[in-house]
Amino acid sequence: MSKNKYKTFRKGIHPPYNKELAKDQAIKDAPLPSEIVIPLSQHIGAPNSPLVSPGDKVSVGQKIGETDAFVSAPAHSSVAGTVKAVEDVISFTGAKTRAVVITPDPQQPGFAGQSRAVDGLSSEEVRSIAREAGLVGMGGAAFPTHVKLTPPKDKPVDVVILNGCECEPFLTCDHRLMLERPDDMVKGLKLLMKAVGAERGIVGIEANKMDAVEKVRQAASSEGDIDVEVLDVKYPEGSEKQLIYAVTGREVPPGKLPSEVGCLVQNVGTAIALFEAASTGKPLYERVLTVTGHGIKSPTNLLVKIGTPISTLIEAAGGYTEDTQKVIMGGPMTGWAQADTSAVVVKGTSGILALTPEMVDVAEEHACVRCTKCIDACPMFLMPNYIVQAVQASEWEKAELWGAIDCFECGCCSYTCPAYIPHVTYVRQAKAEIAALSKR
Repeated sequence: MSKNKYKTFRKGIHPPYNKELAKDQAIKDAPLPSEIVIPLSQHIGAPNSPLVSPGDKVSVGQKIGETDAFVSAPAHSSVAGTVKAVEDVISFTGAKTRAVVITPDPQQPGFAGQSRAVDGLSSEEVRSIAREAGLVGMGGAAFPTHVKLTPPKDKPVDVVILNGCECEPFLTCDHRLMLERPDDMVKGLKLLMKAVGAERGIVGIEANKMDAVEKVRQAASSEGDIDVEVLDVKYPEGSEKQLIYAVTGREVPPGKLPSEVGCLVQNVGTAIALFEAASTGKPLYERVLTVTGHGIKSPTNLLVKIGTPISTLIEAAGGYTEDTQKVIMGGPMTGWAQADTSAVVVKGTSGILALTPEMVDVAEEHACVRCTKCIDACPMFLMPNYIVQAVQASEWEKAELWGAIDCFECGCCSYTCPAYIPHVTYVRQAKAEIAALSKR
């Protein structure tokens, strides 16, 4: 645990956080682009098949992609408009993905939902609502929420933890949600607890967001089964296994899921989306994200329609500064660098980040100097240097033995490395090769 009064996990790093750029900017609506591109697969799991064809009219919240697979999440239209095409597009990862391209109508009606009480919902009804609404983890992993809410029967969950840490530098959208919608977040947490039969709820928030701590504590003041824990400011405080250890002291074994120790972790945005889906039937077709960085003129937090191009959001934030050098979808530690700004926002997009030269690492990779800094920083107690060596030698079994699969790609190793070794890139290669070998 931390030497100060706040709970935390072991190891990790303290990068510059740069939260001050956007943390005081209230959430506002993003402008509507001239074209919306909605990928049919925005989640971990089986891809969806299209339910619409070119020329079809679609409404806000209409389901446009679905599959019968359990580990999946349907896709919905974020606008009213006309389907222009169903085609392959380049995603934020650089890979091709099937998408529905929609031309929005000039006048956009709101979602035509119907209010309903949530207190009497059963656990099965909550899970069904989460699936029908296409909910996924909105912290970035995009794992289907209804699957998380269906733990093995022999692994009962007694604690639901909301991740309000937002430990990734620059990003402030979760902070703003806790400030502006704490009541809805607490109601969503109660639904998550109902779904898995948990007796206790915990909201973990880093100590650099004490205003959010106060708001959430006030919202949960009448709930005797919900606690708010203030955590040390450290990266990656919000990752599942580290957050579980920080607030409960429980350790998830390597290769196991949080349900192994009776825990479920969800993002604060996911909790709010679940409450919206349960109380009005609203699917997950929009989300709050941060547009920020020293390369952005007016950093801000925006409520964005899924399928909106990055370029639209950069314009909404005042455009680039003169010395912008790099654009990232997500945060600087775990995000994806963008070759251009035609990629679109998906359910797991937490931010758009524009960096200036002093924040961009352009040094060439050198040979490992055996300093052990990557080992000292790794929150999973792995040896990233050995994983890199195995990948460089194409020894995939060794890479797996050294824990490549257990790595969740937080980037602590790369951040601390004086030889500028991109450990996460090597880990991703190892995972791909190990997966390919398992299918042979």
